[in-house]
Amino acid sequence: MFVRSLEVRGFRNYEQVRLTPCEGVNVFVGPNAQGKTNLLEALHLCCTGRSHRTPRDEELIRWGEAAARVTAQTVQRDGTHEVTLLLARAGKKKKTVRIGARQAERIGELFGHVCGVLFSPEDLQIIKGGPAERRRFIDMQLSQLRPAYFYALQRAARTLNQRNALLREIAKKPSLASSLELWDEQLAECGAIICENRREAVQRLSEYAAGAHASLTGGQETLALRYISQADGESPRDRLMERLFAARTEDIRRMSTSVGVHRDDILVTVNGREARTFGSQGQQRSAVLSLKLAQLELAWRERGEAPILMLDDVMSELDPGRRRQLLERIDRVQTFVTCTDMSDLAGARQGAVFHVENGRLLTGGA
Repeated sequence: MFVRSLEVRGFRNYEQVRLTPCEGVNVFVGPNAQGKTNLLEALHLCCTGRSHRTPRDEELIRWGEAAARVTAQTVQRDGTHEVTLLLARAGKKKKTVRIGARQAERIGELFGHVCGVLFSPEDLQIIKGGPAERRRFIDMQLSQLRPAYFYALQRAARTLNQRNALLREIAKKPSLASSLELWDEQLAECGAIICENRREAVQRLSEYAAGAHASLTGGQETLALRYISQADGESPRDRLMERLFAARTEDIRRMSTSVGVHRDDILVTVNGREARTFGSQGQQRSAVLSLKLAQLELAWRERGEAPILMLDDVMSELDPGRRRQLLERIDRVQTFVTCTDMSDLAGARQGAVFHVENGRLLTGGA
């Protein structure tokens, strides 16, 4: 898969720009705060329907504009795909997704038309942050590859909210406690689907990440992932039902649900020690980069064609050896890179270079 064109209007600091990238390495170069990352953000928006930097879509709309529009066209084995996202400051529908000329009814219909892996400075939180960051990491990956997984996540979130609302009502009216059984069953059904997909994906990511990390570190470090879930066992559904029942009295007292896949985590270790607690800044950065390369491999094998790779201000933070290893590993996929100095990409295969200044692409070429 490769992106044939990207067009943005009223997005971040861009009034309007149309980008025609090459199928190899595309470099956005220029000083900081000129709009390089905004182009990767627009691509990521077309992949997932959301920004990687903010949960508030109105922040993506250019100052003084009422709406923003992002359109990406990709070429895949089955033909050409086009997606458009419309963001509005006002109105009943503030986000509209179009697949070709058709308006999508659900955001999940977006997945697969533009498939990509993004590595940005914010991704260090996958290692440094709490379990929610690591759940988001695996959930965004699986949602792009398996729409059914995304819908299971949505159902689980709705069910969790409804169960928590019921727990608050039980505090006022204890006779409602018998109603929890229905929500427990629904939460366990959705949770089992999520658990099984996460567990299988983490096992595969651990294998791919270990290989990537060995290359990046010259074989000096060993990276491993382990999925941690309350639903562990031969039957995740039954395990969740057992745990939900056992925790019912405490949940009623606290008026919130203490059991479920919303508590899952992924343990990331370097040389057998938890990277979050014991890893240096350099080890944590290399671990995240290895995870992203593993995501790329997983998506490639699952889809049968390569996704795009987006690297935001990565090269300047790597030592020459790890930079060289990274450049060798991205040689086979369409890549979008931001940098402030072209010397950071010394040794990369030739592609297209776009100079960015104040929301404008001044020049482009091979």
